[in-house]
Amino acid sequence: MSQTPASSDLRLVAEHAAPKPSTSTSSSQRLKRLPHYIHPGELRPRPLYEAVKVVTDRVLAAVLLVPAIPIIFVSAVLVKLTSRGPAFYTQIRLGRHGRPYRLFKIRTMYHQCELLTGPRWAVPGDKRITPIGHYLRETHLDELPQLINVLRGDMSLVGPRPERPEIVPSLEAQIPGYVQRLAVRPGVTGLAQLQLPADTDIESVRRKLSYDLYYIRQRNYWLDLKLIVCTAFKMFGMSYSMQRRLFKLPHPEEVARVSRLPLEAAPATS
Repeated sequence: MSQTPASSDLRLVAEHAAPKPSTSTSSSQRLKRLPHYIHPGELRPRPLYEAVKVVTDRVLAAVLLVPAIPIIFVSAVLVKLTSRGPAFYTQIRLGRHGRPYRLFKIRTMYHQCELLTGPRWAVPGDKRITPIGHYLRETHLDELPQLINVLRGDMSLVGPRPERPEIVPSLEAQIPGYVQRLAVRPGVTGLAQLQLPADTDIESVRRKLSYDLYYIRQRNYWLDLKLIVCTAFKMFGMSYSMQRRLFKLPHPEEVARVSRLPLEAAPATS
């Protein structure tokens, strides 16, 4: 499937591209010139919530790592047995307020696959994804190593999906206000990840931003708990609409109102 013009403009770097040494410096410099992460008055201070969340995140991550370690081990072995290359890979992502950190994941694509395809979005039926990688992505087991990032304080269990520093300036140029999602720590799971499919073009990124801004403005203990439980159900195949009904997640109209971003051409969810 060929790239759309919109996705091509983003110059996305996929899973195994090695960034040039000068790229991260240039991206960091450009990021410093972007607008404030949150406009004054947009983000209500919640010091008690933030302090409790950091502690809760680390305690839950430590508890979840106990059953996750054997799953990670088996997944890594299967990846090594079914395709050439390392079982794990790391990428530089942007954390809270744009602070870069190294994210850990299980490899789901063929090693150095971009040498043949070049940077592009992952699409349904993407041939770069290994057979075991398809299963790991569908169940989100490839993201279990990110519990280590939560223990390190790089991420939260719930928050916006972390993005690469090379991509953020381009997205901010096309979607003003995109960097507002950097006001909080990125999450292993989140409202946008649970309610919308993977990004395929600039409009899908815009829709996800609406959900991220809704979460940032409405975040609380109860919403975090619902999203964590909802993630477990999603791993067993629960549909978007069923998640919304069962866990009383916000409807697209409410998301648009709170985020103040229109959900243009939102896809139908099953």
